[in-house]
Amino acid sequence: MDAQDSRIADILGDMFNTDEFTLEDCVDAFYKHLTKSLQLPCDVTGIEDFRWEEFYVFGPGDREEYKELCKTQPSYKDVFELMAIKTDVYSEWIMCSGEDLTAHVRRKSDGKEFYLGLSEIKAVDKKSINYPLIDDYAVWFVNNR
Repeated sequence: MDAQDSRIADILGDMFNTDEFTLEDCVDAFYKHLTKSLQLPCDVTGIEDFRWEEFYVFGPGDREEYKELCKTQPSYKDVFELMAIKTDVYSEWIMCSGEDLTAHVRRKSDGKEFYLGLSEIKAVDKKSINYPLIDDYAVWFVNNR
């Protein structure tokens, strides 16, 4: 077991490597751990392009239209301030809304607030205590949903 698996096992306890518990049970365990452990606010950014951006980043979308949309919509290239994590918040920006934890963020460039999927973001400072906390959740969520 590597260091990340060990940290995840510590968070999930008996839920680690068993099918006896639901995704919701495990997400709840992460929520409790993260609300106690994260040092907020912290700077975060997208792990990869958000769902709405694929048409522009990998597809035939127009570059100028993409630049305009980025003014009102969250982009994976933006730096946000993570202000809180929540449960049961619907947002059009969350790929797995209803399953994923919700990150309440404020874009640093203009102050616009969004709700993003916590599994879709990462801490900017790789040396911060928040980096492995958010990364562990993201890796676990993507591999177990």
